[in-house]
Amino acid sequence: MKALPMGQDLPLRDIHAPPAPDFWPPAPGWWVLLGLGLILLGLGAWWLLRRYRIARRRRKVLDELSGLGGRYSGPQLVAEVSALLKRVALACYPRTDVASLTGSSWLELLDRTGGAGRFSSGPGAVLAEGPYAPAPQFDAEALLALARDWIRRNL
Repeated sequence: MKALPMGQDLPLRDIHAPPAPDFWPPAPGWWVLLGLGLILLGLGAWWLLRRYRIARRRRKVLDELSGLGGRYSGPQLVAEVSALLKRVALACYPRTDVASLTGSSWLELLDRTGGAGRFSSGPGAVLAEGPYAPAPQFDAEALLALARDWIRRNL
Protein backbone atom coordinates (compact mmCIF):
# COMPACT_ATOMS: atom_id res chain seq x y z
CA MET A 1 0.00 0.00 0.00
CA LYS A 2 1.27 3.35 -0.93
CA ALA A 3 1.55 5.96 1.78
CA LEU A 4 0.04 9.37 1.10
CA PRO A 5 2.13 12.43 1.78
CA MET A 6 1.18 14.58 4.76
CA GLY A 7 -1.61 17.05 4.22
CA GLN A 8 -3.50 15.06 1.64
CA ASP A 9 -6.92 13.67 2.39
CA LEU A 10 -7.58 10.03 2.08
CA PRO A 11 -9.97 9.03 -0.72
CA LEU A 12 -12.61 7.66 1.71
CA ARG A 13 -16.34 8.17 1.57
CA ASP A 14 -18.30 9.37 4.58
CA ILE A 15 -20.38 6.89 6.62
CA HIS A 16 -23.96 6.68 5.40
CA ALA A 17 -26.86 5.78 7.67
CA PRO A 18 -29.22 3.14 6.33
CA PRO A 19 -32.45 4.48 4.83
CA ALA A 20 -35.46 4.87 7.16
CA PRO A 21 -37.86 1.94 7.08
CA ASP A 22 -40.86 2.30 4.81
CA PHE A 23 -44.18 3.38 6.30
CA TRP A 24 -45.98 0.52 4.60
CA PRO A 25 -46.26 -2.37 5.31
CA PRO A 26 -46.09 -1.99 9.08
CA ALA A 27 -44.26 -4.41 11.31
CA PRO A 28 -46.21 -7.44 12.64
CA GLY A 29 -46.55 -5.85 16.07
CA TRP A 30 -48.55 -2.98 14.59
CA TRP A 31 -50.93 -5.47 12.94
CA VAL A 32 -51.48 -7.17 16.29
CA LEU A 33 -52.06 -3.80 17.96
CA LEU A 34 -54.53 -2.82 15.23
CA GLY A 35 -56.42 -6.10 15.66
CA LEU A 36 -56.63 -5.66 19.43
CA GLY A 37 -57.77 -2.08 18.98
CA LEU A 38 -60.55 -3.14 16.60
CA ILE A 39 -61.66 -5.87 18.98
CA LEU A 40 -61.77 -3.40 21.88
CA LEU A 41 -63.63 -0.87 19.75
CA GLY A 42 -66.19 -3.49 18.76
CA LEU A 43 -66.66 -4.64 22.37
CA GLY A 44 -67.06 -1.03 23.51
CA ALA A 45 -69.67 -0.34 20.82
CA TRP A 46 -71.54 -3.55 21.73
CA TRP A 47 -71.50 -2.61 25.44
CA LEU A 48 -72.74 0.93 24.75
CA LEU A 49 -75.51 -0.34 22.48
CA ARG A 50 -76.56 -2.87 25.11
CA ARG A 51 -76.63 -0.19 27.83
CA TYR A 52 -78.65 2.09 25.56
CA ARG A 53 -81.22 -0.63 24.85
CA ILE A 54 -81.55 -1.49 28.54
CA ALA A 55 -82.01 2.18 29.45
CA ARG A 56 -84.56 2.64 26.65
CA ARG A 57 -86.51 -0.42 27.80
CA ARG A 58 -86.40 0.77 31.42
CA ARG A 59 -87.62 4.23 30.35
CA LYS A 60 -90.52 2.73 28.38
CA VAL A 61 -91.61 0.54 31.30
CA LEU A 62 -91.34 3.41 33.79
CA ASP A 63 -93.33 5.67 31.47
CA GLU A 64 -95.99 2.98 31.23
CA LEU A 65 -96.06 2.70 35.03
CA SER A 66 -96.45 6.46 35.37
CA GLY A 67 -99.35 6.37 32.93
CA LEU A 68 -101.11 3.69 34.96
CA GLY A 69 -101.38 6.01 37.95
CA GLY A 70 -103.29 8.57 35.91
CA ARG A 71 -105.60 6.16 34.05
CA TYR A 72 -106.61 3.64 36.70
CA SER A 73 -107.61 3.48 40.34
CA GLY A 74 -108.74 0.86 42.82
CA PRO A 75 -108.57 -2.81 41.85
CA GLN A 76 -107.88 -1.96 38.20
CA LEU A 77 -104.70 -0.07 39.18
CA VAL A 78 -103.56 -2.99 41.35
CA ALA A 79 -104.20 -5.47 38.52
CA GLU A 80 -102.37 -3.33 35.97
CA VAL A 81 -99.35 -2.79 38.25
CA SER A 82 -99.20 -6.51 38.98
CA ALA A 83 -99.40 -7.35 35.26
CA LEU A 84 -96.63 -4.87 34.45
CA LEU A 85 -94.40 -6.30 37.18
CA LYS A 86 -95.13 -9.81 35.91
CA ARG A 87 -94.08 -8.83 32.36
CA VAL A 88 -90.83 -7.35 33.67
CA ALA A 89 -90.17 -10.42 35.83
CA LEU A 90 -90.78 -12.71 32.84
CA ALA A 91 -88.25 -10.69 30.84
CA CYS A 92 -85.63 -10.84 33.59
CA TYR A 93 -86.02 -14.29 35.11
CA PRO A 94 -86.70 -17.81 33.81
CA ARG A 95 -90.29 -18.30 32.72
CA THR A 96 -90.59 -21.50 34.77
CA ASP A 97 -89.77 -19.54 37.95
CA VAL A 98 -92.22 -16.69 37.33
CA ALA A 99 -95.15 -17.57 35.09
CA SER A 100 -97.22 -19.67 37.47
CA LEU A 101 -96.73 -17.52 40.60
CA THR A 102 -99.74 -15.89 42.25
CA GLY A 103 -100.64 -14.58 45.68
CA SER A 104 -98.03 -14.81 48.41
CA SER A 105 -95.54 -16.77 46.27
CA TRP A 106 -95.62 -13.92 43.71
CA LEU A 107 -94.94 -11.41 46.50
CA GLU A 108 -92.09 -13.56 47.83
CA LEU A 109 -90.43 -13.52 44.40
CA LEU A 110 -90.79 -9.74 44.23
CA ASP A 111 -89.27 -9.41 47.70
CA ARG A 112 -86.38 -11.76 46.86
CA THR A 113 -85.55 -9.85 43.69
CA GLY A 114 -85.39 -6.34 45.11
CA GLY A 115 -88.50 -5.68 47.18
CA ALA A 116 -86.75 -6.10 50.55
CA GLY A 117 -89.92 -7.28 52.27
CA ARG A 118 -92.03 -4.33 51.11
CA PHE A 119 -94.23 -6.52 48.92
CA SER A 120 -95.13 -9.10 51.57
CA SER A 121 -95.57 -6.67 54.45
CA GLY A 122 -95.71 -3.20 52.94
CA PRO A 123 -97.56 -1.26 50.29
CA GLY A 124 -97.07 -4.10 47.80
CA ALA A 125 -99.10 -6.59 49.86
CA VAL A 126 -102.22 -5.40 48.03
CA LEU A 127 -100.95 -7.16 44.89
CA ALA A 128 -101.87 -10.56 46.36
CA GLU A 129 -105.60 -9.97 46.79
CA GLY A 130 -106.23 -6.41 45.57
CA PRO A 131 -107.23 -7.20 41.99
CA TYR A 132 -110.01 -9.48 43.30
CA ALA A 133 -111.28 -7.30 46.15
CA PRO A 134 -114.24 -5.01 45.38
CA ALA A 135 -112.68 -1.95 47.07
CA PRO A 136 -109.13 -2.57 48.29
CA GLN A 137 -107.65 -0.09 50.72
CA PHE A 138 -104.12 0.89 49.65
CA ASP A 139 -101.86 3.85 49.07
CA ALA A 140 -101.61 4.19 45.29
CA GLU A 141 -98.58 6.49 45.39
CA ALA A 142 -96.67 4.13 47.70
CA LEU A 143 -97.54 1.16 45.46
CA LEU A 144 -96.38 3.01 42.33
CA ALA A 145 -93.18 4.14 44.08
CA LEU A 146 -92.46 0.57 45.20
CA ALA A 147 -93.10 -0.77 41.69
CA ARG A 148 -90.86 1.96 40.21
CA ASP A 149 -88.06 1.05 42.64
CA TRP A 150 -88.38 -2.67 41.84
CA ILE A 151 -88.30 -2.03 38.09
CA ARG A 152 -85.18 0.14 38.41
CA ARG A 153 -83.44 -2.61 40.35
CA ASN A 154 -84.37 -5.35 37.88
CA LEU A 155 -84.15 -3.70 34.44
